[in-house]
Amino acid sequence: MPGIGTAVAALVFAAVPAVAAPSTDALISEVYGGGGNSGATLKQDFVELANKSASAISLDGYSVQYISASPGATTQWGVTPLAGSIAPGKTFLVAEAKGTGGTVDLPAPDATGTIAMSATGGTIALVNGSAPLTCKTAADCTADSRIKDLVGYGAAVVREGTGTNALSNTASAFRNIELADTDDNSVDFKVGDPNPTNSKGETPGGGNPDPDPDPVPGDKRIHDIQGVTRISPLLGQKVTNVPGVVTGTRATGDRGFWIQDTVGPDSDPRTSEGVFVYTAGSAPTVAVGDNVLVSGTIAEYRPGGETGSNQTLTEITQATTITVSKGNPVPAPVIVKNIPNGYLPAPGGSIEQLPLEPEKYGLDHFESLEGTLVQVNDARVVGPSNAFGEAWVTVNPDQNKNQRGGTAYTAYDQANSGRLKIKATPLPASNVGDVFAGATVGAIEYTNFGGYTLAALQLGTHTSANLQREITAQQKESELSVATYNVENLDPSDPQTKFDRLAEGVTTNLRSPDVVVLEEIQDNNGATNDGVVAADQTLQKFSDAIVAKGGPRYQWRQIDPENLKDGGEPGGNIRVGFFFNPQRVSFVDRPGGDFKTPVQVVKKNGRAALSVSPGRIDPLNDAWANSRKPLAGEFKFRGRTVFVVANHFNSKGGDEAIHGRNQPPNRSSEVQRAKQAAALKAFTEQIRAIDKGANVILAGDLNDYQFSPAVKALTGDGNLKALIETLPANERYSYVFEGNSQTLDHIVMSKNITRFGYDVVHINAEFADQASDHDPQIVRARPSTGDANVDKIVFALEDILDCLKK
Repeated sequence: MPGIGTAVAALVFAAVPAVAAPSTDALISEVYGGGGNSGATLKQDFVELANKSASAISLDGYSVQYISASPGATTQWGVTPLAGSIAPGKTFLVAEAKGTGGTVDLPAPDATGTIAMSATGGTIALVNGSAPLTCKTAADCTADSRIKDLVGYGAAVVREGTGTNALSNTASAFRNIELADTDDNSVDFKVGDPNPTNSKGETPGGGNPDPDPDPVPGDKRIHDIQGVTRISPLLGQKVTNVPGVVTGTRATGDRGFWIQDTVGPDSDPRTSEGVFVYTAGSAPTVAVGDNVLVSGTIAEYRPGGETGSNQTLTEITQATTITVSKGNPVPAPVIVKNIPNGYLPAPGGSIEQLPLEPEKYGLDHFESLEGTLVQVNDARVVGPSNAFGEAWVTVNPDQNKNQRGGTAYTAYDQANSGRLKIKATPLPASNVGDVFAGATVGAIEYTNFGGYTLAALQLGTHTSANLQREITAQQKESELSVATYNVENLDPSDPQTKFDRLAEGVTTNLRSPDVVVLEEIQDNNGATNDGVVAADQTLQKFSDAIVAKGGPRYQWRQIDPENLKDGGEPGGNIRVGFFFNPQRVSFVDRPGGDFKTPVQVVKKNGRAALSVSPGRIDPLNDAWANSRKPLAGEFKFRGRTVFVVANHFNSKGGDEAIHGRNQPPNRSSEVQRAKQAAALKAFTEQIRAIDKGANVILAGDLNDYQFSPAVKALTGDGNLKALIETLPANERYSYVFEGNSQTLDHIVMSKNITRFGYDVVHINAEFADQASDHDPQIVRARPSTGDANVDKIVFALEDILDCLKK
């Protein structure tokens, strides 16, 4: 989790061996060559040494030496002899050349030399001896056993590993947390404000005159750092000796530890008393229960990058830590439950500078606990676990609860404030409805892909709810069954187990529908980007898997897209298509459809028909740019014509996070989906203009909610109905995202089809083990003859025949 000042990626050099084994005692802790230059504050260059061991280190006979960044044949090392010693845990200040600029003197140096160091690039060595070094390359210096430590800064040729970033008249290179020495200068050193400290602990301007002072807390507390808004009032500032007790550590990934103030908390519920201390590439050396004083720079880390919509995590970076005592009691965790139903304020812009209202908004409540140890009891899973050790739970167990244990997303203003991501290593595979019984304890932080997260230090006991995959009702002989299934980037390179799982879903859970509208069928070599667009091998392998599971031998219809024009995974050329059972329905083939030819609605024998079948709807319309084009097909079922359209609208990529810094979030992708819905709606109206009683079924992944503008554009005039809205409000879902059970998939049908049964078949989205991230859905319908009076007679006869078959 890089904080402010994180080193940029290493420049590309050949690997250079370390100059010596990493030092366990004396080493170089800071170098600065801009002293006395224009714009500098300090009047003098300096080198600071430090002793990381538990014993004093004699410097008698040692020297500090310097050579320029690119030494030539006549370049010599400059030498400053040393004497005296470095006390354990203390520093030793070597003053070098003084310039004419600057306004502040160094504290009294422990040694003084005359070396004029470069402000931007060069090499400093700590040498056992005072004779000038002769090496001028990293390799030669590696072989010189007199060199105890070495720092190359800027573009220095002589360096350990990769040199530090370039310095300046106002910036020094200083060693990372806990004086780590990995023999890679770019890893071990940060660049920032110079802070020379002598053996007495004095800093510029006087500092600490006590030669061996007891560490005392500084003037800032954690609540001063956190403040009453999401952004620290001390952002970018250095803090010294912030007190706290270590409540948890993290040695992998985003390394660091949490501290919490147990002595001087304030009474303001908006200000958190906990904060994360980021240790960059080094594992934390503190332990839970340590009473520490932390110094460093206050940063706001924005997961996903500064240009993104995520909020930030307040943290202390470039940190140094003093352990005052060990084995202290850890503060009792704050029990989090039944937080406010309000989600976030919506000022029409950024919320980051708004004072928190933790009693009014759920996410303000979480923010007021950022870095604090919290406890969630009997946490119910509302979003299944993933490969990253994450699952979503709810702290508001009754908030929009559905019958399978999830939390339904029912409107833009019902974002479900009780959702909280849990991250743990390891995390048991967990399905929606499972419970982490007892106490789950950890610190609150803000992370990418989900927002507020409980970094679990103690996980409740995983208790399975034994959630079952659904099997839809058996259709009647007289019913046409049409399903939609997003099969998530299916191509022949996927394991056979995926094809088998998807086939099992079609044959067993959907009971072998007459027509299956498919989304995310990839071409024959998947994401390989080589111009291949055909998908016959993908469809054949899927069809074979269905037969192997006891299903029908489906035929298919689809149109190969133009290469790289339909979005999705680059090279995959995803498309929509139809599977159909020729024993139950027939497909009306009319040639001429290709990736650019639009299907037209024509009149045949007084009824609507398609000019090409299958055919793409308005494929050259900008609404479909870099997106899948709808595919229309004309089917016959018991002599009745049914128009089925396969759809996969523009994705939500680019939309701002619902938990992000801008409220309400910008849903920029809606603009294109609104245009797509308008084009699709226009096509259905062309059918109605010829035949108001036509049977039209639109199915697929519309990538939007039932309450979205796109879906309302299709159904607003009442001629089409979204079947998801026939379900109870908290059962309207086919997808689970960040703990919200929501719908992206839809079956939309013409109003004249009045006899139908509809089902979302939950087999994937709520489960840690998924064949796809979408649940399929199905409608079992009686297509109309086009004449209501004839329908009554036909349906009555079909009912009799259905009864006789029973």
